[in-house]
Amino acid sequence: MAVQSWADLIKSSTKTALIHDGKRKIHYLFTDGKEMTEEYDLKTDELLVRKWRSKSTLGAEGQWQIEIGESLTSAYTSLDLEVIKENCLNPIFMRKDTKTSFQWRIRNLPYPKEVFSVSVEPSERCCIIKTSNKKYYKKFGIPDLDRNQLPLDSSALSFTHANNTLIVSYMKPKEILTLEQELLRELKKLKGTSQGDGDCKTQ
Repeated sequence: MAVQSWADLIKSSTKTALIHDGKRKIHYLFTDGKEMTEEYDLKTDELLVRKWRSKSTLGAEGQWQIEIGESLTSAYTSLDLEVIKENCLNPIFMRKDTKTSFQWRIRNLPYPKEVFSVSVEPSERCCIIKTSNKKYYKKFGIPDLDRNQLPLDSSALSFTHANNTLIVSYMKPKEILTLEQELLRELKKLKGTSQGDGDCKTQ
């Protein structure tokens, strides 16, 4: 059986829209029971958050897994002030896309740009961040490319470093840009309700 394309899965999902606090919030329910939520800035159409949730083998609701955006609890895992202070000094990895690029920001990396190297590993379908001083190593995938079965291109990858933050960018291929534009047009057609208006509209 042919693999159903990501675009078809999105189209066939049950979508619920909510307008709240300057954001367009979309909830997707897929036929396999997985859930996805996205939040878009109403003024800029920028995608701020994307989260996933799956049911366990016993049917229980799983935890939300953040794909894009920052966890509100990323730096505050304990009420102990010393632990909080220590956690805040650890590298914090998060994804924050732009209109034209997938982008990751790693805070608390106080090393010069020359120390970093960023590369693509096509065989493992991932990107790798390394430092020559062996202080930081990170391997991460690009789920959007995996979902659309698109290859990784090393020429699309770049990085910069400022204010103790490493910013890694991957230019979105034209297939992704087209898909995102088509999806956004569809989402804007949803009759989203404001919070407090009762049930959200679904499609």
